[in-house]
Amino acid sequence: MNAKRAVVIGVLALLCVAAGAQARIKLVALPERAATVIRLDNPNATLIEEERVLTLQKGLNKVDFSWKGVQIDEDSIRLESLNHPADVTLLSISYPPGEAALVWEINSTGDFAETVRISYLLSNIDRLITYKAVANKAETFVDLKSYLVLRNFSGEDFKKARVLLDYGEAFEQGIDHEETKQMLFVSEPNVPVRKIWTFDAASLPWDPEQLNNENVGIPVSYEVVNNDKSGLGEFALWGGKARLFQQDGHGSTIFLGEDNASLVPVGEKMELYIGDSRDIVVTQRKMKDAQIEIRKNNDGAVVLFDTDELIKAKIENFKDSPAALTMIQHIPGQWDMEECNLKYTKKDASTLKFEIELPARTEKGPGAKELTMHYHRRNVQPGR
Repeated sequence: MNAKRAVVIGVLALLCVAAGAQARIKLVALPERAATVIRLDNPNATLIEEERVLTLQKGLNKVDFSWKGVQIDEDSIRLESLNHPADVTLLSISYPPGEAALVWEINSTGDFAETVRISYLLSNIDRLITYKAVANKAETFVDLKSYLVLRNFSGEDFKKARVLLDYGEAFEQGIDHEETKQMLFVSEPNVPVRKIWTFDAASLPWDPEQLNNENVGIPVSYEVVNNDKSGLGEFALWGGKARLFQQDGHGSTIFLGEDNASLVPVGEKMELYIGDSRDIVVTQRKMKDAQIEIRKNNDGAVVLFDTDELIKAKIENFKDSPAALTMIQHIPGQWDMEECNLKYTKKDASTLKFEIELPARTEKGPGAKELTMHYHRRNVQPGR
C-alpha cells in the first residue's frame, strides 16, 4: 500500500528497548509490498491481501500498523506468517486511542526476515459487471461479451495487484485512486439464444379488445443458458447491466434495449428483456367462479367455502415463424387442479409456469393454442 497516503508499518525489537521506551514509537516504513491481491469475490466487500517482509528479532517484537486517508475495517485486519509459521506467534493486538492504528505483539524464536500476509476489508473500491450482446439478424445467436469495471475511490493507489473474482482467471492490474478501469473477461461469439414472450396474468390485461387500442404489448426476452453447450457454464454469471443489439443485415447494428441481469448459476437461464411485442395476443377470461362446500357458523354466517373456477385463454401468434410463450398464472391459497390441458411447473405454491410453443400463422389465420384451467381453491374466507 502506498506509504505516502495510507499505511505505515514499523517493527521494534523490545529486547533492545529500555523500560522508558515502552510507548509506541513511529518507525520508518518497510519496503514496498512484495505482492498485493484485490479480492472481489464478495459483492458487498473488497478484501485486500498484501505481503510484506518484517525484520523480526528473537524474542518479543512490536509491529505498528497505522493507516490514514483510507477506510479500513479494523476488526477485519489479519496477520499471517508465511515463512516460519511455527516460530512466529502473534501474542496480542492493541488499539491506541484516537488513532487509525493498531499494534501487534509478536514472539519470534529467532532472527528472521519474515514474509507476512496482511489482509483487511477496504471501503470504496468495488466492481461492476456489464454485458454486451449482439444478436444475428435471425436472432438465433448472440456475440456475448462481459466486462469487469473496477472502480477505486479508496484513497489508495495500487501500482500492481492481482485481481480475483470468484470465477474466471486472475489478472494483473494496477489502479490508482479515483481511477475506473474496464476489462474484458468473457467473450463468446456464438452463444445460442431463444426468443421468448412472457405473459404474466397478474400484470398484463386479460382482454386486449376492451382497452381501446392501448398498448398491450407482451414483454420479449432473449434466453441464454449458462452451460457448456452455449460456450459458457464454467462459472456463475454475476448480475449486471446488459445492453442488447441486433445486426440489421446491412453491416450495421440496431439498439434493442438494456436490462439488469441477475446472478445466473451454472445450468440456469439468463433472460434479457428487449422490449414489448404485439405479435402475440393473449385473450383470457374466467368462465366460472362459484362457491361450493360452504361452511357456516351457528349464526348462519358463511365462514369458509371452496371455489369452483374455470379459466380459458386463447393464445394467437401473428408472426410468420413459430414462437415460444411463457405464461405465468397465479392461484392464491390452498388449491388443487381439477383439469388442465397444458403442462405446467410450479415456481412456488401459488405460481404456475407454462412453456407454450406456438405455430406460425398461415393463410387461414394466426397460429393458436388454448389453455383451460379448471381448479378449486380450498378453505377460502369471505372477502379473500
